[in-house]
Amino acid sequence: MTLHRFLPAVTLFLSFSSTLNSQFDSLIYNGIQRTFLVHLPASYDGQAKMPLLIAMHGGGGSALNLQNQSGLSLTADEHDFIVVYPEGYRGGFLNLRTWNAGWCCGYSSDTNIDDVGFIDMLLDVLIERYDIDSTRIYATGMSNGGFMSYRLACELSHRIAAIAPVASSMSLVECNPGRAVPIIHFHSYQDGSVPYEGGIGNGISDHYNAPLDSVLAVWAASNACQEGKIEVQDNDDYTQYTWTNCDCASDIIWYLTKDGGHSWPGGNQTPIGDLPSMVINANELMWDFLSQYSLDCSAVSARKEIPVQDQLHVFPNPSYGSIQFSQSPDLDYTVSLFDLLGTPVPIIREGTNVTVPSFEAGLYLLKIVEPGQQIQTTRLLLIPAN
Repeated sequence: MTLHRFLPAVTLFLSFSSTLNSQFDSLIYNGIQRTFLVHLPASYDGQAKMPLLIAMHGGGGSALNLQNQSGLSLTADEHDFIVVYPEGYRGGFLNLRTWNAGWCCGYSSDTNIDDVGFIDMLLDVLIERYDIDSTRIYATGMSNGGFMSYRLACELSHRIAAIAPVASSMSLVECNPGRAVPIIHFHSYQDGSVPYEGGIGNGISDHYNAPLDSVLAVWAASNACQEGKIEVQDNDDYTQYTWTNCDCASDIIWYLTKDGGHSWPGGNQTPIGDLPSMVINANELMWDFLSQYSLDCSAVSARKEIPVQDQLHVFPNPSYGSIQFSQSPDLDYTVSLFDLLGTPVPIIREGTNVTVPSFEAGLYLLKIVEPGQQIQTTRLLLIPAN
């Protein structure tokens, strides 16, 4: 695909929304006026660079629709990141906004609208205007917008650090991301519009959906993950799978809720949408996951780099609660374990062995600090013993 970028000819049109102090803008790309809504968190002061989340609405939706459905602007206020809600192109018999995510969906796909080029230019505009950490740009989306987040991971992986699709699949014949892309995907067993098992759903777009297990397995291979997914949790509320031990710790997590439907987990119901799942909060889970990653292939932390030959590796990983260091750490090293919310988890350390007496299945951060304040952080997947 050839992307035509006309930065000198960008025209911005400003208007303001009273909703959550968000601002509507637009730009001209390929001769078409494209609109987007920007939400700056209350803490934004232009003095420190912040992460950016691209949040894309479903087919027939809008920026305000997704902002209200997801509640992501409130999450941004709480966790200090910027959200941009770009809008798909209007067209077709019903004049609905859609995204060209490959063979999905609607008018934008049928007419090959260059939505990847639009998002690429949008990022240039936002980075010039706001204090954005360009190594920590993420993408999410609902339904057609989730399909689009997969396309961005394929074609803009040099700009998109990680993605969090919701109620979607992938609709591309080819995908060559060029780097490992971490993914957290949210879906419902009850989703009839985009069935998780694949096939044609009951939505108005009438397109084929690739089975999610196959889509994520292909991404796991691309990320050079350990072969095969791990069932981390399966209870009355949801099933959680993880592909781990990937390049650059670019793991893949898949939540399948047993309630809800074609909706945003933990969000608000739309006038024509399904009831959302209430057993998980997609916003908190996705930000816990996304915020760990940057384009520089390392966990986000203020640390001095440790040479590879001096790093302490732990095994087994995944673990049933007992791990061992590849070499004996100095007695002055401190070893700590945290969940993804930063809460300390009690451990017992005996020489090269660490035991976690009590834990819930999931991902954790193992932090090792040496006397010189070099810090090594390792992601550890803990699973219950059968």
